[in-house]
Amino acid sequence: MSELTTTFVSAFVRVSGPPNSNFLVGYPGISATLPRIEGKVEIRPSGGVSAPVGISYVCIGLYRRESIHPHADKVISNHLAAPRKDTRDLVGKEMRLFQCPPGKPYDSVLAMDLPFVLFIPFARAGDDIVKVPPASLQLPSRVAETYYELVVSVQEGHRDLKKHAFPVPLSRYDTLSTFGMYNRPESKECVSDHVVTLGTSLSRWSFGPNDPVEIFVRLTPNPDWMSKARKVSISRIVVTIEEQITYNPEGDEPTTKINKLTSKKEVISQKLPAKGYMTTMNLMFPAKELRDSDGFMSRGKTSFPLHAVSGFTTTASLYKIEYFVSVKAHMSSCKDIQVRQRIIISPFDHQTCMEEMDAIELAARDAYHINIENPMLPAATIVRPHDPSALHCLGMTMVGNKRKLLIE
Repeated sequence: MSELTTTFVSAFVRVSGPPNSNFLVGYPGISATLPRIEGKVEIRPSGGVSAPVGISYVCIGLYRRESIHPHADKVISNHLAAPRKDTRDLVGKEMRLFQCPPGKPYDSVLAMDLPFVLFIPFARAGDDIVKVPPASLQLPSRVAETYYELVVSVQEGHRDLKKHAFPVPLSRYDTLSTFGMYNRPESKECVSDHVVTLGTSLSRWSFGPNDPVEIFVRLTPNPDWMSKARKVSISRIVVTIEEQITYNPEGDEPTTKINKLTSKKEVISQKLPAKGYMTTMNLMFPAKELRDSDGFMSRGKTSFPLHAVSGFTTTASLYKIEYFVSVKAHMSSCKDIQVRQRIIISPFDHQTCMEEMDAIELAARDAYHINIENPMLPAATIVRPHDPSALHCLGMTMVGNKRKLLIE
């Protein structure tokens, strides 16, 4: 039967990863692992087993979608505020997987397996860290969200171009608390009325869900103003972990919202000693419960990884999330002092970070032999109607003049 009289059906499109693994390979945010998405685009007839599909063009790309609605968590403000703002951007480059030869409107096929690899942009020396795609995230009430889609564009003959989207949950691994840069002590100081100095120190400054946060607090009098310092009494010290969300950080009207996640108060009620006052305060970074009342893990959304935190440190184009440890000393005969020290929040707890280190090292060794310019993909598999045993790829075979299920 000639192609002019052949009846075509619409294409069924699916994306699958390598055998027994996810199609996200490597660790996004860690350049040595060459983070990438590997897999193949599978195209089959959407119905029946004898009518082929007319394919002219196939390409694939990774797209990032972001949206913000700062007032979505308030019932009244939600109705009065501006509508949700969203963006859609291509991450990296699209990859062309198939195109008909010139002069031919389409290729008649029964099955297509088109391997692909899409490298996720990563920071090289001297690059801006913002170029690295932010992790998938959805804040409560969808006040801010980022998610990714693999979009397969298929041109079927003279029909309109169809786009098929497949969600890809993406995590970032450059904030793991086991990295050495987060395990250096960080200190900060603030002075009140030139009389008392409040200093805070963190032994490490990257934390995950249920990780202990230890803050060393020091109040010292100014030796040049001891006459005033002797009158100062310490009432209490309050430590708070704050989440700061900035909407439209690069826009004309950025909006900042601060949420207090957890706090701890230590009542002192004593005069400030001449040698100063020192204490260590411990908090637990809050985690959300992933199991329901019966102890079962809740089914997560396909577009977002399942984490034990509602948010983490990230910078997207429409919003930015930062975390601070705020230490406030309430005193008499002197103004209260407050110090806000920035910390990094990872979606993974410290134990998980330690367990990932070996896998990251192994992924970096595997990526060492990959050439980004020529990643050596396997050949595409294209089965046409007139190929020998063409129906076998659809699980059918010819027995006499009848089509039967293929039993191997």
